[in-house]
Amino acid sequence: MQQKPCLTQKELARRWTISHRTLERWRWTGQGPAFMKIGGRIIYRLEDVLAHEEAHLRQTADSLDAGVA
Repeated sequence: MQQKPCLTQKELARRWTISHRTLERWRWTGQGPAFMKIGGRIIYRLEDVLAHEEAHLRQTADSLDAGVA
């Protein structure tokens, strides 16, 4: 199954198990992934979502000590 190239605000909120209001607040404060506003709709490109997730990836100290990348 091929993934959609874009997500709506509610789809992204479900993906991250957060409120769509949180995404609204993040847009207002300049946080969160890049987005597009087309015809009054907010759209997140999957590539921007994945980049944002990668940028916020954290590792535990245990995994670093064990040499796990």
